[in-house]
Amino acid sequence: MPSPSPRRGTGLLLALLAFAQFISAIDYNIVYVALPEIGREVGFDAHSLQWVVSGYAVAFGGFLLLGGRAADILGRRRVFSTALTFYGLSSLAGGLATDPGLLVAARAVQGLGGALLLPATLSLIATTFTEGAERNRALAIWGGAGAVGLALGSLLGGILTNYFGWEAVFYVNVPLALGAAAAAFAIAPKDAPREHGRSFDLAGSLTATVGFTALVFAVVQGPEAGWTSAETIAALLAGVLFIGVFLLIETRAAHPLMPLHLFRNRSLVAAMGITFVFMGTFGAQYYFFTVYLQTVRGYGALATGLAFLPSALVGMVGTKLSEKLLGKVGVRATIITGLLLGAVGMTALALAMSPGGGYPALLPGVVLLSLGQGIAWTAMFVAAGTGVEAHHQGIASAMASTTQQIGSAVGLAILVAIANSGLHTATGPDLVPGLRTAGFSAAALTLLGVGIALTLRRPAPIASTPVAGQAEQRTETDISA
Repeated sequence: MPSPSPRRGTGLLLALLAFAQFISAIDYNIVYVALPEIGREVGFDAHSLQWVVSGYAVAFGGFLLLGGRAADILGRRRVFSTALTFYGLSSLAGGLATDPGLLVAARAVQGLGGALLLPATLSLIATTFTEGAERNRALAIWGGAGAVGLALGSLLGGILTNYFGWEAVFYVNVPLALGAAAAAFAIAPKDAPREHGRSFDLAGSLTATVGFTALVFAVVQGPEAGWTSAETIAALLAGVLFIGVFLLIETRAAHPLMPLHLFRNRSLVAAMGITFVFMGTFGAQYYFFTVYLQTVRGYGALATGLAFLPSALVGMVGTKLSEKLLGKVGVRATIITGLLLGAVGMTALALAMSPGGGYPALLPGVVLLSLGQGIAWTAMFVAAGTGVEAHHQGIASAMASTTQQIGSAVGLAILVAIANSGLHTATGPDLVPGLRTAGFSAAALTLLGVGIALTLRRPAPIASTPVAGQAEQRTETDISA
């Protein structure tokens, strides 16, 4: 199926896709600052409160492959608008929730919306903008919107919680998401008719969804329930079993959910490894920064939100710089630059954490970390889409996003265990040594991503937009050698 390449209206489309990423990124972080009040008002105990965050993560990670294939087969605009509708309605349900079960269920539906939205958005970018400078610019704008959303999510969460209560962090998404869903029908290109003969691979969809959901559940629940607990071991075994069955099904399916020949694409496979490490290290820093500010330094919700503002501004600079670096030095060097800057930033941030330290001491680490994050984020999704055929862009982006979500859960679990090792208190200055050790560990683990990035081919600099159609002529095999 040829890739659509509409020239008219691409600016509006990119604005819509960036806005959708902004909504998703805000939703990822906006809840963190409101967690203490949610726990008090809704009735969560100390052990169950994590599921306000984890319910979203489990559903997001479990349904990503299904979302990616849905975008490829059912239509990108259709899945994009459906995902945003899920976001809007589940946000309304979350704000209205009066008990923990309902709130966690609403967060899980938000996670399902995210699992549909991310691959649909990335595949719309990949099939609208030609591989090379044009797509790099589009991904830089999309990534910049996400960086701003992540940081402003904390700021907005603090303001809303402080002045309007925890419910407002859910209600704010309702008009944004539903408005964007409606706008998609006027702005996004109309879905092409479904190809005859392409099935949805129901068996693969079910086994992949169950397998990855169980795996993410086990990783999220392991630190709390214990890694040797019956529920953690059962979830891990179920995840491994179902993923194994899924891979077996994919070798025999006529129209697989995840075509295994995509693993011959060196760039995609490397991007999957990089996104895993990236979210397990960079992604965990928002959690530890929030813990330090609120639990050690005693910041309120509003002050914590304001503390994230520099991260938003520097993240925007990072994504713009990433676009320029991609054109001058290529994907590999850009990713390595971002990861190394982030590792230095994590180290500086950990060194600056102290029981009585001020906020200015934290800024050098925050700046370096956010700059590296913006640079690496754009480049790793450029790598994920490089050389992938148009009709596989949805599933390719879902593959990279799945490892991203699993990496987030695994990395946070490992780093939280490191931070809490030997602790007998949950508040106060005694947390600082553990937080610093977790920061140093995250910086060291980031070097694994550098090692993976070194396996990418050293490309010629991308300085100009390829001739229309050139991207589609390149196949996965072209870059797998």
